[in-house]
Formats: sequence, structure tokens, C-alpha cells
Amino acid sequence: MAIQKITPFLWYAREAEEAAAFYTAIFPDSRVVRVNSLPSESPSGPPESVKLVEFVLFGQTFYAMSAGNHDPFNHAVSFMVNCEDQAEIDRYWSALLEGGSPEACGWLKDRFGVSWQICPSVLIDMMGDPDRAKARRATDAMMKMVKLDIATLKAAYSGTAN
Repeated sequence: MAIQKITPFLWYAREAEEAAAFYTAIFPDSRVVRVNSLPSESPSGPPESVKLVEFVLFGQTFYAMSAGNHDPFNHAVSFMVNCEDQAEIDRYWSALLEGGSPEACGWLKDRFGVSWQICPSVLIDMMGDPDRAKARRATDAMMKMVKLDIATLKAAYSGTAN
């Protein structure tokens, strides 16, 4: 099997295994591949105290490491989940929000502090429409939401929203 050229790598204080199990339970075509302990001493701790977790989400390989509190997650990096319908938005929103906190415009922070964007695929097309009035209406509607609602976005986009 070929190795991905670019692989997301997430640094957790202590929860890499728990986070990988949480994410792989949510997304199809997902699994924890392996968990290894760093056999050498490192700045994060003695031998075997640092855990490396390889996992797959939707066929995409990720790595996670439990190596102590250094830099917390923030909004500078997030994972966008493109959803085809409202049921998919609702499912991923509810699952990832468990123990986390909702944020504006379809964003949420999961219980580990990782930021996610649960986004209808159609929104990207709406916001990029050459008809800038349509794009603005969709964008303005999105800016007022927490969890995104496809029907409301489509109504705003088409100019039929109340």
C-alpha cells in the first residue's frame, strides 16, 4: 500500500486513543489501524509514555499522539465534513457535538477541542455563484445559523426566504 504524501497529525494531551475510537465510530470506512508507544524517552515523557495512534476516517489516514499539554487545538485548523443532505448534517453534527460545544456557521468544537465544520456540499457552490446577490443571500443566511439548514440556505439563495 502506498503511503499518503500528506497526513493530518493531531497532538492530544492524553486522549489520542480515545479520540481515534470516537471518530472511527462516527464515520463510515473508518478504523483504528494501530497504537504504538514511543520506545524512547522524549521531551514529553519516559519510554512507552507517548502513544502514537494511526487511524482512518473515510479512507483518509490520520495520526494522533498523546504527548502532554503543549499547544491546544484552535480554529486555525479544522476538518470540514461535506454533507449531501440534511440527514447527514444532523447525524454528524449530533455525533461530533457529544461532549463538545456548538459554534456559529456550522462549526463545532468536539470534546477534545478539535474544530469541525459540518457543511452541506451545495453551500460551497452557492457562495461561489457568479450571481453575487444569490451568493450574498446564502452567505448571509449561513452567518445567522449555528447548525446549518439546507432548506433555509436554498430558500435564501433563491430569494424565496421570508
